[in-house]
Amino acid sequence: MQEDSRATTANNFPMSFLDKFRTQWDKDKPNIEAVDKAFVYLRIILFCGGMGWLLFSDISQTTFDHVSAVFAYFAVYSVFLYTWLFISPHKKKVVYGAALIFDLLYASLLVRVTGGFVSPFFNSFYLITALYSFYYGLIPGVIIAAVAALFSFISCRSESYDLHWTNFIVKGAFLFLLAVPLGMLSQKFKKDKQKIENLNKDLEGYIEELRSIQGKLIEVEKLSAIGRLTADIAHEIRNPLTSIGGFARRLTKKLSPGSKEKDYADTVISEVDRLERILRSVLTFSREAKNKMKLQEINGIVEDSVRSFIEVCKDQSISLDLMLEPSLPQVLIDREQVREAINNLISNAIDAMPKGGILKVRTFMNELYNVSYVAVEVTDNGSGIPKEKLDMIFEPFYTTKEIGRGTGLGLSICKKIIDEHNGLITVESQADKGTTFTLFFPYQSEEESVKVKCWEFTRCGVEKAEGAAQFRCAAYPDYGRICWAIAGTFCGKKVSGAIAQKLGDCKKCEFYRRVVVRKDL
Repeated sequence: MQEDSRATTANNFPMSFLDKFRTQWDKDKPNIEAVDKAFVYLRIILFCGGMGWLLFSDISQTTFDHVSAVFAYFAVYSVFLYTWLFISPHKKKVVYGAALIFDLLYASLLVRVTGGFVSPFFNSFYLITALYSFYYGLIPGVIIAAVAALFSFISCRSESYDLHWTNFIVKGAFLFLLAVPLGMLSQKFKKDKQKIENLNKDLEGYIEELRSIQGKLIEVEKLSAIGRLTADIAHEIRNPLTSIGGFARRLTKKLSPGSKEKDYADTVISEVDRLERILRSVLTFSREAKNKMKLQEINGIVEDSVRSFIEVCKDQSISLDLMLEPSLPQVLIDREQVREAINNLISNAIDAMPKGGILKVRTFMNELYNVSYVAVEVTDNGSGIPKEKLDMIFEPFYTTKEIGRGTGLGLSICKKIIDEHNGLITVESQADKGTTFTLFFPYQSEEESVKVKCWEFTRCGVEKAEGAAQFRCAAYPDYGRICWAIAGTFCGKKVSGAIAQKLGDCKKCEFYRRVVVRKDL
């Protein structure tokens, strides 16, 4: 049994070692660079070439023994270094630093035992200086050249009395002449490599952003198709529903109060009214954007909205706090659409305070992403919205209200309206403290409002991307209405160009090329 156990252990040992080796190799492989392979190949070539020279050269037995010992030293420390590097790949710089010292010692010993200054291997100092200067860079390369010059002098010190000092100066000068240009070349190579890596990262980001925009465009097209279908269905339902409601109202006038028939008719009228409200919401959400944009003050719209809820607030013991900034500039908006968005927010705030509370509505100027906005804020002190539901509240048909009390389209309609105005809608909520919704409408002067939108010219789709209002063209200070485009770069958050061109030169814009020329977006 013991013999079987030993045999099994002996058989398992190489398999276990190979498994560990493969695991470590798979771990190290991604970190292997071209320079690492070059160092390995050079060592193999040098060792094979040295052995060939040793076998075929006409040297004494003593020299043969000395050179053999030096080559053995080279083989041993090379195996040691690459074993160390294999086990600890994160210490590559340290390993190559140790390799430099070992290589200089090896070159010194080899030169010393093969003739000193006239040794055929004296050029190994130049090779070492060149390789490590290129690897480490300019300043380390100069230091390496100085150390190599010192080692070369030590390896030839027995002959130094027979040679003129200028010979050593020339040899050393060539070491520095190698180190300086190769070090400079190395630094430029590393900078260019870093630039390429950064460009690749940016390119990946651009591609991902384009995919996101493309996905959003597809989603918008799908929603548009669904919206048209929904609108057709809603219209078909609305016509008979209007007839049902009309007949029920006529019947209720002829029925005696308190009768079951009268109660049934009242129920029909109530449910028809509810269905009509739902249909109005569906039609509003699914309609095509045909806004009548005009420059106008937003305070008047807010006052109209608040006025229509005064009686409801009194009935529910809700105190109203209205704060309007008197010096707000005019903004380019559709009055009816903006009023509907504000009405939806106020209605939701009132529903969030069934036992009474404080409703705050205010207007103010704000700046986000270096863009000026006119803002409308609606705040309640109700129960708040759970944190895990905040990401879903703008989804169509999603509601936190009881069944029958909401369609789940109010906030979706708000989001749709604010997107059509190239604005932002934000929400902040805390449990048992309340919720604040803020509508941001981008401000631009009357002169700027007539300028062409860049995305209408390039048709890049950026205005439909998620978070589009956070994008900004670096060539013009106000988002949404620009007459300039960045030449040769992407618009949006990824703008990195510094040269702006007029729209007539938009053929230099990458989005323009993709949409109009290549047609691959």
